[in-house]
Amino acid sequence: MRSIGGLARASGLTVSALRFYDRCGVLTPALVDPVTGYRWYTGEQVAPARLVAGLRRVGLPLAEIGVALRHRHEPAVVGRLLDAHLRRLEEGLADARRELSRVRALLGPEEEHPSATRVVLSCAALAAAVDAVRFAVGADAGLPVLSGVLFDVEPDGVRLVATDRHRLAVARAGGTVDGPATRALLPVAVVDRVRALLAAAGSAAGVGAVTVTVALTGTRVVVAAEGREVAGSTLPDDFPDYRRLLPRSTGEPPAHRFPVDAAALRTALRAPDAPTVDREHAGRTYEVTVLGADDRGLRVLGPDESTAGVRVGVDGRYLLDALDAAGGGQLVLELDGPIAPLAIRRPDDEDAFSILMPIRL
Repeated sequence: MRSIGGLARASGLTVSALRFYDRCGVLTPALVDPVTGYRWYTGEQVAPARLVAGLRRVGLPLAEIGVALRHRHEPAVVGRLLDAHLRRLEEGLADARRELSRVRALLGPEEEHPSATRVVLSCAALAAAVDAVRFAVGADAGLPVLSGVLFDVEPDGVRLVATDRHRLAVARAGGTVDGPATRALLPVAVVDRVRALLAAAGSAAGVGAVTVTVALTGTRVVVAAEGREVAGSTLPDDFPDYRRLLPRSTGEPPAHRFPVDAAALRTALRAPDAPTVDREHAGRTYEVTVLGADDRGLRVLGPDESTAGVRVGVDGRYLLDALDAAGGGQLVLELDGPIAPLAIRRPDDEDAFSILMPIRL
């Protein structure tokens, strides 16, 4: 048997940390003296204690430390846990860099700070990204943070994101980035002016040949193309953490992937007799479109239809918006179950997709 001090020296944990993990039920002693209250541990508890010490140093949450201990003999389970935590750490570091860039820019004029970020990309790519997310911008005056489009600059391009809580749209445009990673939340009115600029520049010089520069400095964004520019101030709010809603953010593949013909599905949804299911919420009745999928593929279900496979309920209008934004041809719908978001993708572009929140059936 080892005393608590002996286990502390063997594991790298402090005595106070061992007491804390005992109280939390994560690492309990093998024996507690009923008279003195001294804690005693077995030699077999040294390895788990060292594991706790390592996980603590990298900031793994307490609950997940407990999961790692319970499954420490299952490398695949613990590996997925560590991979997800590493992604969180990387995203947190990127967020910190962006915020520090904003802080530096707020300290004075742009020319005094080398932290301004510029992205050079094609007019066509940026226009396509705007078109892919514009429909999902929120219009609730009580949620001004959702009334814009997030420009999230990455090392090799910019990701555009919009959401109104019920749906999320993400698109990416590759480009050359000069400066630190940063992000800017542009009001939808500015985004619409940017889209008009891109259309004018493309029609004047041929959209495929036009280069666009997006400059982001603190609270200001300037988009320039063909001698014209649109400038606007960013929204002061912090955009929601959209990454945790991204498909495969957990590292797990979707349970079901179904190829669909976009035009055929749009026609089915717009038909006068398109089937829906009535659901009530807060005293109101809503028409819900139910998608069902089995070995015959994916289809719109009527009120009395069932399927042996997975099904999900969504707002049919939102689904049409997402299909229109995704364009024609083949699309892929990803389903994980009746209470998981529905993802709509283009098979040739994994960086562009929409997510619709499900309606409980």
